[in-house]
Amino acid sequence: MTYVGRFAPSPSGALHLGSVVAAAASYLDARTHAGRWLLRIEDLDTGRSDAKVAQGIIDTLARLGMQPDDAPTYQSRQLDRYRRALSTLSARGLTYPCACTRAEIRAASTVPGVYPGTCRDGLPPGRKPRSTRVRLDQAEDSFFDRFAGPQLSRIGRDYGDPAVVRADGAYAYLLAGAIDDVLDEVTDVVRGDDLLPTTSTQRLLLAQLDLKPPRYAHIPVIRGDDGRKLSKQNHAQPVDADAPVAVMSRAFEAMGLSPYLSRAEARASQDALWDDAISAWPRFLADRAAVISR
Repeated sequence: MTYVGRFAPSPSGALHLGSVVAAAASYLDARTHAGRWLLRIEDLDTGRSDAKVAQGIIDTLARLGMQPDDAPTYQSRQLDRYRRALSTLSARGLTYPCACTRAEIRAASTVPGVYPGTCRDGLPPGRKPRSTRVRLDQAEDSFFDRFAGPQLSRIGRDYGDPAVVRADGAYAYLLAGAIDDVLDEVTDVVRGDDLLPTTSTQRLLLAQLDLKPPRYAHIPVIRGDDGRKLSKQNHAQPVDADAPVAVMSRAFEAMGLSPYLSRAEARASQDALWDDAISAWPRFLADRAAVISR
C-alpha cells in the first residue's frame, strides 16, 4: 500500500512555528516512506475561515519547501461527503438531536470535555435542537500510536457522544476530518498531540460507518515561554517565509530533530537542509520507538 500523509490546517490565521512543525513532521514522514503528501484546507467554520489566509498558507508552505503532491482540497467544496456519512449514521439509528449549549455541557459534565448524554433519550421539554450527536456505546478503544505509544480510551472518561453537526449547521471537525482521511486514502496521520484525545472518537465514528481508520503518530505540540501551546488563539507570531532556512531550522530544533542533523554546513541551502532532515527522520523515529517500547 502506498503511503499517503496529509497536513490539514484551518484558514483562520497565518502559519506559526507550531503549525510549521506539524506540517514538517507529516511531510518528513511521507517523504521518508517514498509516499504522497496532501494538503487539506479545513474551512468548514465559515465565520473564521478566510480564502486569502488559505492561499497564504499554501504559498508559505511552498516557500518553506513543502509542496503537496496534488492540488489542495477544501472541505467547503466536498460537503456531499459529510452529508452521505451523516445520512448513513442516521439510517442506522445512531444520531439524535441535542439542545445543550456549551455552558450547559460544562456545568453538567463530571468529566471535562465529555458530553454527559443529557439529550440521549429525548430533548428536555420546551427545548429545541441545536446540534446533532452520534451514539457511541463502545466501552473502550485501544490503538497503537507510532509516536505516543499504546493508547486506551474509555467511554465516560475520555469520550462521549460527539456532535457531528454544530449549532451553526456546519459539519463538525471530528466527522469531516475522519471522513476525508479515509476517502482521500490517507494511510498515516501525523499531527500534534493536542489532538490525541479526539482520536478514539474519530476511530469509533469510522467504525460506525464500517470504515478503516489510518495509522496515527502524535508529536508533542510546541509551547511558548508561558507554557501554553503555540496557536492562533494565543496570538502566536507568523513565520517569516522570506527566511525559509532559518524557519525550518527552528522547526526542526523545536521538534527535537536537530541532534540528528549533519553539521551546520549542510544547512547552507533549503534543499540541503531538507535532504538532511529526510535522512535523519528514520533515526529520530527509531529512537522514539525505543523509548515507547520500554
